[in-house]
This record gives sequence, C-alpha cells and structure tokens, in this order.
Amino acid sequence: MLAQFHWFTLVLCLLLCMGNCCDMSESICGAHGPGNILIGVLNPCHAKVETLHKRIEREEFNCTHFDLLSFVRTLSVIHTIDTINDSGFLPGVKLGYAICDTCSYATKAIQSAEHLLSINGTLSVQCDFTDHTPVKAIIGARFSEVSITVARLLGLHMVPQISTTSSAEILSDKLRFPSFLRTIPSDVHQTRALAQLMHHFGWEWVGVVAGDDDYGDAALHSFLKDALEAGVCLAFQEVLPHYLDHVDNERRIKEVVETIRSSTAQVVLLILKSQLVEQLFQEMIKANISKTWIASDAWSMYQPLASMEGINGIGDIFGFTFMTGQNPGFEQFLQNLEPGPGAVNHFIEEYKDLRFGCTPELLQHSACLAKNPPDQCPLPETLLYKSDKACSFPKPQEANDDFLVQSVDLTLTYGERVATWAIAHALRELLKCNETSCSRENFPPWKLLQELKRVNFTLDQRRFYFDESGNFVNGYDLINWEKDANKRRFKVVGDYNLIKGGIELNKHGINWANPNNTVPESKCSQSCPAGTVKKVSNISCCFNCTQCEAGTYSDADNLETCLQCPNGMWSERGWTHCRPREQSFFRWEEPYAIVLLTATALGVLLLFVILIIFLVGRKSPAAKVAGGWFCYVMIAGLTVSFGSVVLFIGKPNRYICQARQTMYGLGFTLCLSCILVKSFRTFLAFLFDLNRQHKLRKLYKPVAIIIIATAAQGLICTFWLIFDSPSVEITLEGMKILMQCKEGSQTGFSIMLSYIVLLAFVCFVLALKGRKVPHRFNETGYIIFSVLIYLFVWVCFIPIYVTKIQQRSAVQASAILVSNYGIIFCHFMPKCYMIVCKKKVENSTQAYLEGVRVFSITSMRSAFAHITGDSGVGSSIESVSSSRSMDSETSSASASSVDTVPVTEVPHVSDSASNLRKRPRRCSI
Repeated sequence: MLAQFHWFTLVLCLLLCMGNCCDMSESICGAHGPGNILIGVLNPCHAKVETLHKRIEREEFNCTHFDLLSFVRTLSVIHTIDTINDSGFLPGVKLGYAICDTCSYATKAIQSAEHLLSINGTLSVQCDFTDHTPVKAIIGARFSEVSITVARLLGLHMVPQISTTSSAEILSDKLRFPSFLRTIPSDVHQTRALAQLMHHFGWEWVGVVAGDDDYGDAALHSFLKDALEAGVCLAFQEVLPHYLDHVDNERRIKEVVETIRSSTAQVVLLILKSQLVEQLFQEMIKANISKTWIASDAWSMYQPLASMEGINGIGDIFGFTFMTGQNPGFEQFLQNLEPGPGAVNHFIEEYKDLRFGCTPELLQHSACLAKNPPDQCPLPETLLYKSDKACSFPKPQEANDDFLVQSVDLTLTYGERVATWAIAHALRELLKCNETSCSRENFPPWKLLQELKRVNFTLDQRRFYFDESGNFVNGYDLINWEKDANKRRFKVVGDYNLIKGGIELNKHGINWANPNNTVPESKCSQSCPAGTVKKVSNISCCFNCTQCEAGTYSDADNLETCLQCPNGMWSERGWTHCRPREQSFFRWEEPYAIVLLTATALGVLLLFVILIIFLVGRKSPAAKVAGGWFCYVMIAGLTVSFGSVVLFIGKPNRYICQARQTMYGLGFTLCLSCILVKSFRTFLAFLFDLNRQHKLRKLYKPVAIIIIATAAQGLICTFWLIFDSPSVEITLEGMKILMQCKEGSQTGFSIMLSYIVLLAFVCFVLALKGRKVPHRFNETGYIIFSVLIYLFVWVCFIPIYVTKIQQRSAVQASAILVSNYGIIFCHFMPKCYMIVCKKKVENSTQAYLEGVRVFSITSMRSAFAHITGDSGVGSSIESVSSSRSMDSETSSASASSVDTVPVTEVPHVSDSASNLRKRPRRCSI
C-alpha cells in the first residue's frame, strides 16, 4: 500500500510539473480576501458538473445547482476570519482567504487545490508549493470522496487540510493521509452509532442504500461490520451511482424504490448525498411508501429536504449529526451580505443574481408567465427563490434580507468556525504571539501542521483537540425529523458519546409517525417469547421458534439457547422458569386413596360384625359346619390383610415397604391355610376310595396344616427381607420425584405371590373333587368361587403391575381388597345369613341330621348300583331307611346333640357303604 502511495505521488508530481501545468488563472477560485497568511477553502458551492462527457478544454467545468448550505459554510469561514482579525488575536498578522469551488467533483477539486498552492497564478517548473505559497492551510472538502483525492496532493507537500464534514474511515490512516485533520469523528464511530440505534429500537431487519463513491463504499463496509456485532441483518443492499445521465439515473432510482417497496424491512439506511436522497424521496412520495429512514451525516440536517412537498408522508426519519453550536454575529453578517474591503466574492454575486436578479433562465421563465398560467411555467432547478412574479430588479437596500437565516440551519456551520479558530491557535503558537505582536517570519506549511496536531483550546466552554488519528473526539447528536405543519423540523432527541460508546435517548421526546405513536418493528421473524428459543436459519435474524425441552427454560424473549434448570428443580416443555420438584406418591387425599381406605374400613367393620354374629351363633350347626375356630383364624388373617392395604397409601419408607408385603403375604396365607383345611376335610369326608381315604386321613391335621403353610410363607418372607429387602425407589420424572416401594428382588416377590397362588390352586382342586356335598352344609361351591375370584384378580394384576409403574401401590391394594372381599362374601356371608335369617327348624340339629341321612341314602344307592349293577337294591334300601326314619326322629331328642359332635366326625358315606357290603343278606330282605 505504501509503495502504491509513492507511485501515485510521483505520477501526480510529474503531471503538475509538465509544461505550463502551474499556469492557472485567478478565475478558477470564486472568492478571495487579502491577508498576510491565507486560509484556503474547498467547498462545493455548486452540487453538480454538467456534461462531463462533452468537456473539451482542460480547465472547463460547467458547474450547476447552486448549493445553499455549502455557500453558507464558506461564508462562516469568512465571518470567523473577520472576527479573528478584528479581535487582535494575532497581533500584526492579518488572515486572508481564498475560496474555490469543488462542484462536488474530485477532478475539479484537484484543479482548485493546484490553484491554492500556486503563487499569484503562476508556478515555477519545479512546482515547489511549500515555502512560498501564502496559503498555509486549507479547510475542506465537504465530501469524503473529494477529500480523499485532495488529501493525496496536499499530503505530498504536508499542507494542513481540515475537513468539517468528511467522515470516511480511511482518512484516519496517517500513513496515506499525513496532513489530513478533521473536526468530526471518523465514520467508524458513526456506523457504530447507527448500528446501536437500530439495536436499541429492536430494528434487526434493515435495508441499506449507499452511494458508489469512496464515502458510500467505506461507510457501507464499516456499517456491515458494526451491524453484525449489534445483531442487525441486511434485508437488501443497493448502490446508487452519483454520475449517470438523466434517463439512466431515473431508471436506477425506480429500481431501488421497487426494492424498498417489496422488502419486508421497515427501516432503511441511506448513505447518500442529499441530492440523491431528494430524488429518491420524490419517487417514494409518488409511490406512497412509508418507512423508517436512517440518515447518514451527509443529509441528516438537509433543510431543503425537510421542506419538500409531501415529506410528512414518508415516515419517521432519524439521523446523526456532527457537533453543532452557535456562531455569534453570523446571522447579522448574512443579513448584510457584502464582500469585505479589498475582497472579491463571485459566489455572493451569483447568489444575489439567483435570489433577485434576471438570469437567462429567469428571463425565459418571465416570458413564459406572460403567455401561460403559473402552473405551466415551472422554475428551473437552479433557482432558489420561486415566485410567480416576472423578473424584477430589487432596490439595493432590498438585496440583503433574512432569506439565508430562515433557509439554512446556521448551527451546522459551527464546524467551520471551530476549524478556523484551530488554525488561529496553531498560528499563535507557531508565530510566538504575545499581547502586542507576532513574528513575521515566513514558514512552510508542515510547521503549521505540527502545531495543529498539538493544539488544545477552549471555545464556548468546550475543549477541542485532535487525537492521534487527526480526529476530534466529540460525539454525535441524534436528530429526529419531527412533523411541523406540512414540513419537518430538526429535534435533538439523544446523543452518542464516543468515550462511553453508548447512546442516550430521550424516548419521551420522540413522536412517531404511526397512529399509535409506538416504536415501529422491523424484523425478519417474529420475536420468540419466553419459553422458546430461536432456531436460526441461514440468516441470523431469520429464525423459527422452538420450545425449550423439559429440564430447560428461557425467561426472556429471543434467547438463542435454553437455560439448564439448577439441581433440585425442573421444568416442563416450553416453560419460562424452573420449579422445585414435587414428591409424588400415593397420597392420602387422593380420591382413589380415599376409596381404598373406605373399602378397607368397611371390610374391617364387616369382619367385626361377622365375628359378633359367629360368637352369638357359635352353637348353631351352620356355624360349626363353617369350621368352628377356623373362622376366627380366617377373620384374623383377613384383618391383617386389610391392614396391609393402609400401608400402600402415604409417603413410603423402608420399613413400610417391608411391612406391607409381609403383612399381606402372611395374613392372606393364614386365611388360605384355613380354607385349605376345609377343602381337604370335605374332600376326605366324601371320598369313596377306602384305601386312599385311609391314607389321606392321616394327613388331616388342621392345626399342623395351618401352622406349616403359614410358616412356609413366613420363611419365604424372611429370606426375602434378609437378602434383598424392599426399599424406597426414587425416580425423577418431569416435575415429580416419584417415590414408591421397590420390591427388592423380584424373585422374592414372585415366590411369595406364587406360593399364595399355589395354596389357592390346591384349595380349588380339593373343592372341585367334593362339589356334590348337600347344599345345607356344602362349602365347596363357595371355596371354588372365592378361589376363582382370587386367581382371576391376580392374573389380571400381574400385567397391570408390570406396566403401570406409578400406580403399582394402588393396583396391588385394589387386588388385595377384591381378594379379601371375595373370601368374605363367599365364606362368611352365607353362614351369617343361615345364622341370622333362617328359621330355627332349618338351622337345627334335626335338620342337619336329616340332611346327612338323605345324603347317605342317596350315596349308598349310587354305590350299590355301581357295585351290583341292580338299581332295585337302591330302592329297597331307600324304603327300609324311610321306615326307620320315624324311629330316628322319635329318638333324636334324646340323642346326643350335634353341637357336641366335632365337625370332623361328620358321618362318612364310605363307612355306610362298607357296612352294607358286610351284610348283604339284610340288604336283600
């Protein structure tokens, strides 16, 4: 890069030194004032160069479009120089000026810069500008593209150049532009401020239209970098050229307008010169497009644009402007606009000609008005003062008025005032001035440049100095174009501080253009609310919203990642916060738990009632046939089983988990052991095979059977509790800490249940064998039905228990209750009915013996028919038995009471059949 700079310098010097390149006429610059030391001014008093492609002569430039703001800026320099001279700040030294027009064109600016460096319009072949030129410093240019070009020439000879508006970042490079200074910050700060403004209002989706010059290109690239850091994305990016013919320019502007109209971005940044913005807004107004516009410094306070017809329909406009301030006496200076003594100012003359005089364009306009209505005679764009009157010459005293004061914001000229005072302070140090005099020695411009870099002065209670990059460190004011009747006025609503690097806003001072007076939105995607996160697509500002997974959360909008819940807390899918997990177990207050507890209480109460009934009717045959003391053991076992149900409800612990299964296993096993005894008794009582009966009767030991069967279950439970005891299992499931009993070894639990099932199955088989017992004392049907209920319940229990993990306690408790109620209703309720509801005749010893007699006769008949094959024998036996029944009934009163005979001694059919076989003769009579 440095080699390129030296190459450019060499070529530029050769061009300047060729032939009569230094022979320039005084007419190149439009104004000058005499002085010992001259300050050059490069400003675009005209905004455009016409017919560039037709330019023939080297020095011929057709500059048009008189620029009012630039004109007033040059007048500010003149006024400040006059103020310094009048104040005696530099005793014995008079400052002069030479003002040249750049016409907003870099090549024209080079021509003007050459003239400022020349001496009296002539220059030696050596082109030595440094020691002899009276122009020791230059203020300008306005646009960065022009300043960059001029700075290369002035940097060659180290002539100080101070710009008040050129903000391109490249100009901070002191290797390439060693003599360039400016009274404003670099664009690196402006683009950062623009990005932060967009971020502050949540404008993430914006469009950018930039110029094709050096300023637009550099500012665009700087903004893209800052926008990326601020989370702002570009919806579109368009470039508008500055120099096109009328047809191409209009076509290109319409293309940009269509891009803006079709875009979803509601905020558009315009890094353009004011003239292009004006043309663009004209098309926007025609298309009735309203957006939020962000202005670069080039047009953020452009007064003609604020007065444009239809400007209020364009939308909100914001922009950053450089340091502004008052310029004392400048308003009076403009109201009495005349060149000073010995000064020449062709720009003032041109302004007055356009303001009051008869230019060729105005003469043509007057001729048109003489023949046509005013609406058919538009004024040329170059005319500032639009009137429906014909050309007229004002009186001399009317040539000065307050038109400039009203048309231009004079605070924008504060930069020119500061730049001029900076040069004056540097000269005061360089010339060693005191209160009375300054040295009059000649000096090269580079010495003044050194003093300018060290200058540090106070003006209007503000401190000004240049940093190491040659920039002022003052910040920006944020301007809002507020509606004022049918135009806009500039209102400061905030500022950007370079030192702090942040924006300070007065939000209450902003009146938004929309009917709701709310901040407009400009987003590629809608905001993701709390509980969701952004799933970014290819463009970081465009995304989909996805809910946070369980265990994570988001407590703010537009988060990119979900936050993890801390320990002990959890969240469901899509939650905005975490909550402490709740312990989950089969609680007492749950409806189903209340149902189970009610059923348990009713069961226990029912057992108590049954116990009372059996105690009261203990001498009745029905009570004795039911089993006698077996019934009380069964009631005890069922009570323990009912008690285990209570332990399935409530917060579990290790001891509860161990006790509930043990209670159920032992209690229900005890009950089934009694049923097993009853089943075995009935099976033996009506077994016809004498050999088998004799052998099996030896096994009929009720107490031993009950103890052994229950002890076996107790042994199973003991080994289960020792080797793999049930414990509390804690499982994390969502918002719940699931607490339930883990049965330890499933093998132990399975063996316990299998043992109970085995007992039930044996009872079922034995009862099935003795199912033909007479109905008055037949318990086989009840045993079969109760066992079937148990087997059915527990067959259904197993798959439900395996699959319904969280409901295991409720499932097993329900199975226990159904099993218990099955035994109650099948074993106890019929006997209670017999004891309480049947007549004494039916529930007496005689009725019981009669039933036994009838069953015995029926059984003997069936047996003899089976042995002899003669059915008549059975009939004879029945008739003989009938004749003897009368004697039996008369003697029954004196017979031993049934309640004195043990249940186990009920007459056996097999014994009667055996006696008949021994006495065949009597049976044949």
